Amino acid sequence: MRLLLVHPSALMYSEIFLRLEPLGLERVAGAAREAGHDVRVIDLQVSRHTDLERAMAEFEPQAIGFSLNYLANVPEAIDLAHRAKQIVPAAHVFFGGHSVSFVAEEVLEQAEGAVDSVIRGEGEPAVAPLLEGLAQGGVDGVPGIVTADGRGPGPKMLHSIDTPRPARDLLAHRRRYFIGELDPCASIEFTRGCPWDCSFCSAWTFYGRSYRKASPEAAGEEMASIRESSVFIVDDVAFIRPEHGDAIAAEIERRRIRKRYYLETRADVLLRHPEIFERWTRLGLKYMFLGMEAIDAEGLDLYRKRVSPDENFKALELARKMGINVAINLIVDPAWDEERFRVVREFAMSVPEIVHLTVMTPYPGTEVWHTESRRLTTRDYRLFDIQHAVVPTTLPLDVFYRELVRTQAVINRKHLGLRTAFGALRVLGANLLRGQTNFARMLWRFNTVYNPERQLTDHYRPVHYELPMPRRLDVGDRRQLYIHDRKSGNDRRTAPGRDAAPAE
Repeated sequence: MRLLLVHPSALMYSEIFLRLEPLGLERVAGAAREAGHDVRVIDLQVSRHTDLERAMAEFEPQAIGFSLNYLANVPEAIDLAHRAKQIVPAAHVFFGGHSVSFVAEEVLEQAEGAVDSVIRGEGEPAVAPLLEGLAQGGVDGVPGIVTADGRGPGPKMLHSIDTPRPARDLLAHRRRYFIGELDPCASIEFTRGCPWDCSFCSAWTFYGRSYRKASPEAAGEEMASIRESSVFIVDDVAFIRPEHGDAIAAEIERRRIRKRYYLETRADVLLRHPEIFERWTRLGLKYMFLGMEAIDAEGLDLYRKRVSPDENFKALELARKMGINVAINLIVDPAWDEERFRVVREFAMSVPEIVHLTVMTPYPGTEVWHTESRRLTTRDYRLFDIQHAVVPTTLPLDVFYRELVRTQAVINRKHLGLRTAFGALRVLGANLLRGQTNFARMLWRFNTVYNPERQLTDHYRPVHYELPMPRRLDVGDRRQLYIHDRKSGNDRRTAPGRDAAPAE
């Protein structure tokens, strides 16, 4: 069967800071290809809508799948589904991905017949049964399927994340993927899931707090197959299990693989296992994303980070000693006033680390989606991108955006401005000599992407598709939030290498 898989366009922050290869979609493509199907992939982060329309007309796919890991892409995907039905009327159009899993029925209804099904949960175990069902005339038994007739069987989890291997060869324009100066940059997955339960995050609710590990041999083999000189390790929290990180390091050393790495982790994990991160610096670890979220205990308690400010600052100092460049994330509470923004600016300028700001956003699948007492001021999917305020702000909205962008601009000048560019001429020059312009282009684009007038104006665009209203849940039983629930029987079998890490 001919399958066309589509990743939607880049979001606001992806226009500057990073553009990552759609690893999940590549893995779904790999699963479909292993099952004998003819697969093509279009990534609208690096391709145009006209490229997609041409592919649909020429390839004549029998199934078209859209990846929806981000809510803000839902309206674009629905519009593209309608266009797909015009170009290839007989094709089965389906959605899948992290965010759409939590609002599957509502999105299906909003698409008004343009979307035939939504796959909740992991896509790799579902894609081959879906295509087989289409060939045989029925998809009711597909794991995680939602159609106009209702839900089918519960989502199924992979037994092992060693397979399927990502179908990286299906992606055009691979040199367009980057993260900061790591240009170009591929992505790889060593583990899947997160055992912590931060109130603002839906990673743990999606996977039911499960945690699975790739075997060191499979991780080493995949890393050896990656052509790019830089790799982003996409794990929600890298090296929770030190013996696992150590074993992969040994495999990479054995294969004499030399690359530059960027990863995400937590302060407490870094402090507990510094020897693992030290070993990875010798392998090429250059950048680390640390989700501090707040600089005070009150904010950390609010987001249930289960870490103290002291631990966060100790982790920063430790990373500095290792020579790792750290990017910090802080969550902007819409309740902030001008004084709070000033304090954050002072903090950002007082530390050598890169500081990113994301706006607190209650997403479907998170606890705050169900427990946030402040009413949503908008249900426009496009504004749920962690760069817009979707709950009431203490400051007038225009002042809030003015302060937000002012703070971001100060940080940007510190790390990405002209002075920094001259200081990074060696990196820029090396990238340009290899024909890589992503990092160079982003250095001076900040003001064209981030400005308070643009963000405020976004609130006044016509809205055709709205998020459903959150249901009030007693989240004392957190399994109500899960997509994959190990205990209630989505997949009662135990995956090899899957074990729960301590959450505290």
